[in-house]
Amino acid sequence: MGTMHEMEPLFFGRTFDDFLFRPQRSPVASRRAVDLSMPLVPGLDLGLPIVGANMDTVVGEEMARALALEGAFGFLHRSSPIEAQAARVRYVKTRHSYVIEKPLVLPRTATIAEVRRLIEKHRSSGILIEETAGSGLLAGILSHRDLPHAPDGSERRVEELMTPLARLLTRPPTVTMEEAEKAMWERRVEKLPLVDDAGRIRGLVTMRDLHLFKKKPWSVKDERGRLRVGAAIGAAGDYLERAAALAEAEVDVVLMDVAHAHSEILAKAVPAFRSRFPRIPLVVGNVATAEGARFLVDLGAAAVKVGVGPGRGCRTRLETGAGVPQLQAIREAYLATEGKVPIIADGGIRNDKDVFLALACGASTVMLGSLLSGTDESPGIVVDDPATRQKAKLYRGMTSPEAVVDGSTDAGVADALATPAEGQSVRVPYVGSVVDVLARIAGHLRSAVSYAGETTLADAHRKIAADPARYLVPLSAAARTESFER
Repeated sequence: MGTMHEMEPLFFGRTFDDFLFRPQRSPVASRRAVDLSMPLVPGLDLGLPIVGANMDTVVGEEMARALALEGAFGFLHRSSPIEAQAARVRYVKTRHSYVIEKPLVLPRTATIAEVRRLIEKHRSSGILIEETAGSGLLAGILSHRDLPHAPDGSERRVEELMTPLARLLTRPPTVTMEEAEKAMWERRVEKLPLVDDAGRIRGLVTMRDLHLFKKKPWSVKDERGRLRVGAAIGAAGDYLERAAALAEAEVDVVLMDVAHAHSEILAKAVPAFRSRFPRIPLVVGNVATAEGARFLVDLGAAAVKVGVGPGRGCRTRLETGAGVPQLQAIREAYLATEGKVPIIADGGIRNDKDVFLALACGASTVMLGSLLSGTDESPGIVVDDPATRQKAKLYRGMTSPEAVVDGSTDAGVADALATPAEGQSVRVPYVGSVVDVLARIAGHLRSAVSYAGETTLADAHRKIAADPARYLVPLSAAARTESFER
C-alpha cells in the first residue's frame, strides 16, 4: 500500500466531477443481488454505506431511527443539552427492537393525565401497569385506545380502565420471536408482556415491531436486536460528561467532531475519551490531509472523518482559503492509513455518482447532509420557498451564525455572535421520505457496482482503490459538459 508521498498525480486538485470510471464486464445477473455492505468502524458493517451528518437540520431521533432501519447510520447532533441528546439515543434504542427491554411503566394508582403525558413524551401506543411504583409486578396494560376522549377524565385512575393481568396474554422472557408471533396471532393481540416466574415485568413484544423486524432484515441492529445509533461530542468543555451520559444511554458509536481535528486539542481529548470509554468505538474528524489522518489513527481513532470545506453548508474555503479538494483528501487519507481504518467521506456529495466515486477511491462510508435535510425525517418544518414557489426545508452548517447561537447558552450568545462564521444557511428542496432517497441511492450504487464488474461494493472498492489509474478517466471541460450537463 502506498503513502502520501506516493499518491498518484491523478488525484492532485481533483474532485468528483473530474472523473468517470471505465465500465467493466459485469457478472451481475440481477442488480438487486448486489451487496452494498461496508464498515463504519471495525466490527460494525452497514448494509448501505450512508451516514447522516451530525447537524441539527439533518439528524434528530426520527432520522437516526429511519437510517438504521434502512441499513444506514445516523450521528445525533450535539447542539442540545446533554440530557436531551442522551434521551434521543434512548429513543432510537427502544424503537423496533424484537423485545422492548425497558417498556414504559406506571403504577395502577397513576392518573389518566400522567398516562397522556407519558404517551405524548415517548410517542407510545401503550403502557404496562405495575402493582405499586417500583415493584415491577405486572398488574395490567393500558392502550391509548383505552383512554377517555373527554378531557374531564384526566383524574381517573389507571386501574379503572386498564386490561387486568387475569385477561392478559403473557410469556416468559425466554420466548422466541416465532413463539411470540404465533401466540399473539392466535389470541389476536398486539402486545405481549414478558414476565418472570415471580410475575415481574421483563420486557414487551409488539406485533408492529415483530413485523418490522422481519420486514427489514438489513436494518442495523445490535446483538440484542436494537437499532444502532451514534452521537457527536466535542473535544473540550463538558465533552467527557456528555460522553458519559451517551454511554449510559447505550450509544453504539461516538463521533468526536471538530472543524480542524489535526490539532493539539485532539491530542489530549482522544486519549482521555479512550481511557474512560475503551469499549465505545470513537470516530474522529475532520481532517483533509495524509498527516491529519495518520495523526488521528495514531491517537486511537476507530474511523477517520475526512473533509474540510466541501459541504454546501460550509464556507471555510471561502472565508479562510483552507481545504483540499474532496476526492484528493479521501485518497490521501486512504493511502496514509493503508486502508486499515475506515474512512468516512464528509461533504461535497451533490449527486449519487459522487457516492460511488468516494467509496471507490478509498472511503468506506459517505456522510450526507444536504441530500438528507430536505426529507420528512429531518428536524424542522416544510416551508414554501418564495423564490422557487416550491416546498423547501432549512439546511445550515453547524458553524453558521444561527446554529452557533442556537447551540450556545444565554451567557455564550455574545461570544458566539462575535465569532466569525464559517457556515451558512440555505433552503433545500423538500423531497419527501428519506426512505425513498436512500432507495434511490442504493439503486444507483448497485448499478455502479455492476458497471465496475463486481457483485459486491467491497470488491469494487478494493479493486478500484488498489489501481485507480486503470479504472478512472480524467475529464476535460468538454467531457464534463458531455457527461453532466443535460
